[in-house]
Amino acid sequence: MSEPIPAHPALLPPADLDAQVSTALQEDVGRGDVTAALVPPEQRVRGQIVSREAAILCGQPWVEACFGQLDPQIRLTWHVAEGAPLAPGALVCTVEGAARGVLTGERTALNFLQLLSGTATAAHRFAQAVAGTGCTVLDTRKTLPGLRTAQKYAVRCGGSANHRMGLYDMVLIKENHILAAGSIGAAVDAARRLAAGVRIEVEVESLDELEQAFAAAPDIVMLDEFSLQDMREAVRRNRARGRAVQLEASGSVSLENIGQIAATGVDFISVGALTKHVRAVDLSMRLEFQGR
Repeated sequence: MSEPIPAHPALLPPADLDAQVSTALQEDVGRGDVTAALVPPEQRVRGQIVSREAAILCGQPWVEACFGQLDPQIRLTWHVAEGAPLAPGALVCTVEGAARGVLTGERTALNFLQLLSGTATAAHRFAQAVAGTGCTVLDTRKTLPGLRTAQKYAVRCGGSANHRMGLYDMVLIKENHILAAGSIGAAVDAARRLAAGVRIEVEVESLDELEQAFAAAPDIVMLDEFSLQDMREAVRRNRARGRAVQLEASGSVSLENIGQIAATGVDFISVGALTKHVRAVDLSMRLEFQGR
């Protein structure tokens, strides 16, 4: 196997990458690829992965792992770096090796590459839409089950940033938590006692609740479904307090309105669509059987 073209240091593959690939291969191969068995074991093949549309490339480590787990002798040569833009018709990767392994791994490898490139492409488009505003686009926990770390890697690959990874690394107090605790202040106090040292965020749905959040002094306040006018007022009040908290806008965010939201002065905008509404990038693998 060849090494991928070096990517940005921040793009470290997740620790569960091999497990994700193993699960995906087991799901597809099961007891064995009965179709690839029709191909003579000595048959060699050369393939090219080609992009059919403009996109951001993401998923090289998953492709490497797919073919590596099936046949470590399969050689991959990347022609585009991880996180780089693709033009329609661009040659992405050359694959060479035993035909059986290449044929067996083709679909799983492309599934990962298409999905993660789609996530990275969406993240890139949203990040570009707020460029120069000082606002950061964040993902959410609305990810494909079992592929959260992969999709969050892809979000970073596209130039956006990760919110919390799960329920364990950050407190996010929402409406039901507030109702159960009795108030925003009580919920924040409980979080400080039970999760010392973990960042605390509170979701608010009005300017009155924002004032309650200011009094409780969490790290971040999420402005849920605020109008642009109320977002601007929230930013004004926060600045008057010396930027007491960081402000995150959430709800009904699209490429069409995210620029206006960023212009209000909020610090973050969370966008579930980065990972929830992902559309796979159109990539194909063209194979040439050698010795024929």
